[in-house]
Amino acid sequence: MTNPLERLVEELRRLPGVGAKSARRLAYHLIEADAEDVQRLVETILAAKEATHRCSQCFNLSAQDPCEFCASSKRDRSMICVVETSRDVIAIERSGDYKGLYHVLEGALSPIDGVGVEDIRLKELMLRLQDNTVQEVIIATDPDVEGEATALYIARLLQPTGIKVTRIARGIPVGGDIEYADEVTLSGAVLHRQEICLLYTSPSPRDRG
Repeated sequence: MTNPLERLVEELRRLPGVGAKSARRLAYHLIEADAEDVQRLVETILAAKEATHRCSQCFNLSAQDPCEFCASSKRDRSMICVVETSRDVIAIERSGDYKGLYHVLEGALSPIDGVGVEDIRLKELMLRLQDNTVQEVIIATDPDVEGEATALYIARLLQPTGIKVTRIARGIPVGGDIEYADEVTLSGAVLHRQEICLLYTSPSPRDRG
């Protein structure tokens, strides 16, 4: 029979960014804490889990639907920033420079991991662009292989629409995670975003007009 303490350590190791030593340290901290403190932590986790859901418009995690960004009349509805996770939304918000809407893909294209086009929120993104309100889509996927592949796919997907497609650029290192970038770095990346230029292009509907 598995030792309950070791089971706790193994469960904590499943959390992102928690290694074996950190998991053991957290486990011992919880075991040694007052029962009331542990119970309060458990209840807080369960309450947050129950109250938090995906926004029906942008798929950001929120306690309300639409989320606070989609519901706000102060947000610029001509721009949508496409990110991989809700954590990226919070990271970009910390920069204080972006005032548009968001679209959370809930992942990135990764054929090696079996994540294809149908597994992320691309179809929902295209539906949001049908009313011609959005003039610019800012792609803020992570600057790793999966994020770059996703950004390029989205750029090609949006090319026929004539919508301006930009990519956050300056300050985000290759292979880095947007979630862990500081506010100054993210601010520069958003403000100095670059338009994505595809090698082979065809005239957009707006150009033909």
